Amino acid sequence: MLVIGLMSGTSADGVDAALVEWPDSPNARPFRLVAFRQEDLPDALQQRIHRLAAGRVPAEETLAELAGLDVELGERFAAAAIALAEQVGITLDGIDAIASHGQTVAHHPERRATLQIGDPSLIAERTGCTVVADFRPRDIAAGGEGAPLAPFFHLAALGDPTEGRVALNLGGIANVTWMPRGGDPEAVIAFDVGPANALIDGAVRLLSEGRERMDRDGARAERGRVDPALLERLMDDDYLRRAPPKSTGRERYGSAEAEALVRAWTGPPDDLVATLTAFTVESVADACRRWLEGPLDRLLVGGGGAENPVILRGLARALSPARVEPFDAAGVPAGAAEAMAFSLMGRNALLGLPNHLPRCTGASRAAVLGEIAPGRSGRVFAPR
Repeated sequence: MLVIGLMSGTSADGVDAALVEWPDSPNARPFRLVAFRQEDLPDALQQRIHRLAAGRVPAEETLAELAGLDVELGERFAAAAIALAEQVGITLDGIDAIASHGQTVAHHPERRATLQIGDPSLIAERTGCTVVADFRPRDIAAGGEGAPLAPFFHLAALGDPTEGRVALNLGGIANVTWMPRGGDPEAVIAFDVGPANALIDGAVRLLSEGRERMDRDGARAERGRVDPALLERLMDDDYLRRAPPKSTGRERYGSAEAEALVRAWTGPPDDLVATLTAFTVESVADACRRWLEGPLDRLLVGGGGAENPVILRGLARALSPARVEPFDAAGVPAGAAEAMAFSLMGRNALLGLPNHLPRCTGASRAAVLGEIAPGRSGRVFAPR
């Protein structure tokens, strides 16, 4: 099956699109990444998403902005899928499905609620393809946190029965998947650790007055010095101490938190970035030491943080003697991993197969996540 996976993460800086060829059977391997591309979202659109997620839109405008962004992001997701098919010279008729995570604008598992936007019906109409979307609500309906969902893919694509491995995704939020030796799905532990790039990006944007969107290549963190007192305060966090399963997002580690940190900061700007980078490293290392059971042989890193050498060096020091490497070392391009994850989840949904690990989310049972918008033909899926 050829399935395009679409992912727009917590940072809301772009749309990742991955076309993956999967077996038509329950097996995930062998799989083949046919093509991958990233489409940047305009800065103004990113800021609108962040304002909505942070509750900064005036009350009388909130519903109109929510509905408008749902449509605008649907158009962006559809355009990314069309561009990816054109990139490899495949007609959309040759694509079995598109699986879209959507853009999370609210995630409140304590209220049994989560919301992702980017209208799947619009994607189906623009592309003519069957679209699978809205994966998180079914997990929450089954008693789970609705996150993390990527561990299902991590185990299928990155697990190795001979090694104790952690798959660490460093997007806006950091999440880990612990896959101990032996390959038993029931032994997998996964959860959202805390912030990865969300606070770093937010601080850099404010410190640079909007000229920079991220600490590219960790340059600011490299120049700065860590403030031990602030790092200690950041680590004194109830969420970090909570036992998994657990999940979080920009509602806790987003624009409001970044703004508060920048307002209170009186030292050199790069020292704040260095301290927030150290917070990401230490919170991940502490989570691994606190919650993982068994020897850690290898830490595989994906997401935007995999391109930050300061984070990678910090993790290598903190978790020695475990090897710290990008996902690429295990055959999955780091930048494509999250889009590939939803491609697999979409395939499973069409085959009627469970596509999450309930032990990792807290769901009461294994379910088939995702709601389906049929393509132009009206057929949901027909094997070729």
